Amino acid sequence: MPSRRTRVAVAVAAVPLLLLVLQIVSSYNGFQGPLASLWSDYAGTPKSVSVPWAGLALALVGLSWRRRLWTVGIAVAIDVLCAVLRLLLGGELTSGNGAVIALTGLALVAWFGWEGVQRRNALRAAALGALLILATKVGDVWLHITVLAGPNVLDRYAALADHALGQPSWLFGQAIDALGPGVYAVLHWVYIELPVAAMVVAAWQLRRVVPTGVWPSHYLVRTFLVLGLAGPAVYLLFPVVGPMFAFGPDGHGLQIGNFWPQLMPSPDYRPAPLPFDRSTPRNCMPSMHTAWATAVFLHSRRAADGSPAPRWLRWGGAFWLLATLTATLGFGYHYGVDLLAGAVLCLTVESALRAPERGWDRARVGLVAGGAGLLAGLLLTYRFLAERMAEHPLPAGIILLGVFAGYVWVFHTTWFGRRPAPAGEGVIDPGRHRVR
Repeated sequence: MPSRRTRVAVAVAAVPLLLLVLQIVSSYNGFQGPLASLWSDYAGTPKSVSVPWAGLALALVGLSWRRRLWTVGIAVAIDVLCAVLRLLLGGELTSGNGAVIALTGLALVAWFGWEGVQRRNALRAAALGALLILATKVGDVWLHITVLAGPNVLDRYAALADHALGQPSWLFGQAIDALGPGVYAVLHWVYIELPVAAMVVAAWQLRRVVPTGVWPSHYLVRTFLVLGLAGPAVYLLFPVVGPMFAFGPDGHGLQIGNFWPQLMPSPDYRPAPLPFDRSTPRNCMPSMHTAWATAVFLHSRRAADGSPAPRWLRWGGAFWLLATLTATLGFGYHYGVDLLAGAVLCLTVESALRAPERGWDRARVGLVAGGAGLLAGLLLTYRFLAERMAEHPLPAGIILLGVFAGYVWVFHTTWFGRRPAPAGEGVIDPGRHRVR
């Protein structure tokens, strides 16, 4: 088996190769690629304000407080300068350049100027921050690739299967409309600022890296990155655009009708693939916002040593999950069945990564294999049994939620439950509690 250093070297070499390939694909098909988007972050108008700063904030966990203050000060100064120049040239008022430039400078200074533990901590944290930024660039390209993969979407099947869950997208959409613009604004902010929530949780998990020099064996960023690699592949297997496009006003004339969210459509017991436009991403199945928000929730429960997280973090993680689920449904971005698939994906990936020192024992293998099988089963059920689910919504819903609840219970028992310790010694249980 290759050494850890070899695996890291291969992974590092694969990143620029992947970006180059995606840039070629993007340029050939006429949309912005990851390298062009990165150039905009450095010298143009950044595509996002929060993502570059979230990446820089994550990189700061590897620095001393003195170096953190210097890095942030330099980033703010560069950001102000870039914003002023952009305004003078007739551009828009935004920020993000300073964070990306400071992050790059930090990595270069640490690589060439520092030594020992300080160098390793700084480079590792900077790599995490850079990966967070690069992951969003790759994700943007992948959304275009889902459109290139084919003209048809399977929204009729997803909507039909959703009758087993009571059509939650329509119910939540009507509720948000009734609650007014204030609730909408809060939910919209939560939805688009998911990287910020991830950064806060990850920074808390890694807060002891500098004083101790020890990195936890597992933390949120690992789960986030693997989810970003595994989840979007399913988009190609089950392309879905969402209620507000297939059943609402944003379908560019190709929608089934303008039903969402005021009118719940009657069940279509003869569903068929729906031809759709060449611009709307097919990125609903599974709901990656649900998967990532679930990961934020899980990692906001406990510290790496198994001790409870502070109350503010636990409440924040719970709020972010509930608000994200409400937004994904209430904005018409997802069907309820998408959310189930996203949650199962998260628990499966988390089971593969959590507590690596435990090894691949029977419990881990069972959870990962069971989660993968459950996700595959959900997709097959949505595609080939949607009519039966709509004809018998109550038993179908009970089975669907019951199987999911059973998997959640096994996950919780395995990773968060306690095991009795042998007399006279402490053992680490699956949830990383130390039991005396």
